Amino acid sequence: MQLIKRLLTTSKPFFIIWCMLAAFGTYFCMYAFRKPFNAGTYEGLTLWDIHYKTILIISQVFGYMLSKFMGIKVISELKSTSRTKLIIGLILFAETALLLFGLVPHPYNFVCLFLNGLPLGMIWGIVFSYLEGRKFTEILAIGLSISLIVSSGILKTLYFDVREWFPAVSEFWMPFVMGLIFLPLFFLFVWMLSVIPAPTEEDMRARSPRLPMNNEDKRNVFRNYGWGVLCYIILYTFLATLRDFRDNFAVEIWNEVDVHFNKNVFTQTEAIASVIVLVTIGSLSAIKSNIKGFWSVNGIIAIGFAISGMATLLFQLHKISPFLWMFLLGTGLFLAYMPMQIALFERMIAFFRIKANAGFFVYMCDSIGYLGSVVLMLYKEFFMKDLKWSMVLIKFTYLQSILSLILLAVACIFFIKTARRMKVKDVAVIPLN
Repeated sequence: MQLIKRLLTTSKPFFIIWCMLAAFGTYFCMYAFRKPFNAGTYEGLTLWDIHYKTILIISQVFGYMLSKFMGIKVISELKSTSRTKLIIGLILFAETALLLFGLVPHPYNFVCLFLNGLPLGMIWGIVFSYLEGRKFTEILAIGLSISLIVSSGILKTLYFDVREWFPAVSEFWMPFVMGLIFLPLFFLFVWMLSVIPAPTEEDMRARSPRLPMNNEDKRNVFRNYGWGVLCYIILYTFLATLRDFRDNFAVEIWNEVDVHFNKNVFTQTEAIASVIVLVTIGSLSAIKSNIKGFWSVNGIIAIGFAISGMATLLFQLHKISPFLWMFLLGTGLFLAYMPMQIALFERMIAFFRIKANAGFFVYMCDSIGYLGSVVLMLYKEFFMKDLKWSMVLIKFTYLQSILSLILLAVACIFFIKTARRMKVKDVAVIPLN
């Protein structure tokens, strides 16, 4: 144990690899408690004339959304001494809800998935709090980024494998079984997070200290940066809604665009996309200037929106295959989504020297984003009932690409004017007071 702590403080390569692995493993395991249920189809089951899988997804997403709203306060005010106990307590609560999901009969067990989603929304903020505010946060967060991209696809594949091994296990018990399998690994990775040392003074000079926020700190953020943050929240809502819809109904979408698809396609498309995204995000750490880093992140987000829109157009024109469309769409979505979560607010805080933490901004975005996900699913059920899942994805991709690029441009103009008004200099060279 002493050797590990010494290496974490003296060896930069060891520290980076340790943080990446700890973040990746913790968040990957979290997905094992959240996502496997949506690999099931729940054929023939309905409630209130709505397909039961849609009810289950809405129920969990609603709990997850409330968790994000709670996270605006909990994560922004979280003290480092409370993190380990909180994250373990949250995941045990989620697994207990999955046990109830198997025990309570249909159609009443949808409430259990609401309870399952209620704690899970705060896991990301706790994990990222170990990584933010460091000279190379973007590199450390690569592990977190990879888990966000590949975990859902890999877990869907594992879900089908486990069902083949244990055919007697029903779709209602599979989520609990998957969580039980990953619980010991989750404890291991949380321990790895818990021994990561706090940011150094050099880190704080480069990226500014990350402290728990009070109510006055939050009011100051909106007073000075409200319009720009609002634009980011709205475009993030479109982005999170589309990403979540594509993920939740991936099986149904693939059945429509390629009825003979291989189950490994979920892992293949996301794995390739993850390589592209992780290289892009990791390269941001090479940009020492926070002003250049901030604008580079905005540029990457714009490229992501453009790729998702163009890929969808080419697919509709029959210029590319379903596999290439889903791969490019996923790549574009994650090129926009991941930098917003990992790097955008990290660089914005450092650039403007804001007394804040990234969790505060991300949880504001996430809370509204998952509300958008619920609205889209309900809209599809009541107003586009006869429309295919793939066509809903196509139409919403066009809407998201166009409106998000406009909102991104407005946000950039706002922050350019704000930087000039406040006469902000490159904070990477400002000494720590």
